[in-house]
Amino acid sequence: MNVHTARAAFGFDTLKTILGIPVLGIRCDEAIALLTRLVDERRFTKVSFLNAHNANLACTDPVFAEALENFLILPDGVGVDMAAKLLYGAPFPSNLNGTDFIPAFLQASSHPLTVALLGTTRANAEAACAKLSTLAMQHKFVVIHDGFFSAAEEPAILDRIARLRPDVLLVAMGVPRQELWIERHIDSRHCTLPVAVGALLDFMSGSVPRAPLWLRRLRLEWLFRLWIEPGRLWRRYIVGNPLFLWRVFRQKLSLGPRPAEARR
Repeated sequence: MNVHTARAAFGFDTLKTILGIPVLGIRCDEAIALLTRLVDERRFTKVSFLNAHNANLACTDPVFAEALENFLILPDGVGVDMAAKLLYGAPFPSNLNGTDFIPAFLQASSHPLTVALLGTTRANAEAACAKLSTLAMQHKFVVIHDGFFSAAEEPAILDRIARLRPDVLLVAMGVPRQELWIERHIDSRHCTLPVAVGALLDFMSGSVPRAPLWLRRLRLEWLFRLWIEPGRLWRRYIVGNPLFLWRVFRQKLSLGPRPAEARR
């Protein structure tokens, strides 16, 4: 299932195009129901999330932008909410960032699933696996490999995924590597839902702290992350956030919000 099928499932008005990328604008419970249905029906669907940083990368990396066309994209963060409000008059119904949404989806799925983890360090993947196992005990969680493998190791990793054929494959390699790797290597022979989850496994492992809940409710988690990792993230947030909003404003001035149904 891709964005075109999502149109049929939810209607044209649920897609909001942000800098050329169609993002599904549905509530959290609707998104959980959608992914649950896809797994139940074994409908192969690549899933990713759009935030300001990803959108900026897609603007300068046409290969990444083209890959995203084959993903079901969910909204992540205050930046895309601001963009949706500017372009469409209202924010997205829910912030479906992968760090919160994927655990919520797994907890809500009553049917036992096999969930494979691929990426980050081995220690973080193992710790995240243990944490997820306590949050959603009805599922089987399996660590496939860390994210630091060579090209020579890749065939064995893909073969292991295919033999396991998990319902959900969580790929945590960072943007855009994780989306490009899924696009180039993963198909219906390997799993049903490959999901590009970014830093989810690092957060779940506890190696990277999350912002306090009150700060998350204020939509300022990005500020906490900048404080924790300024050397790595200053360009993403200090430079990237204003650049993203400028690009959105330019879209507003030059093209306006294109109707989602015009994107076929």
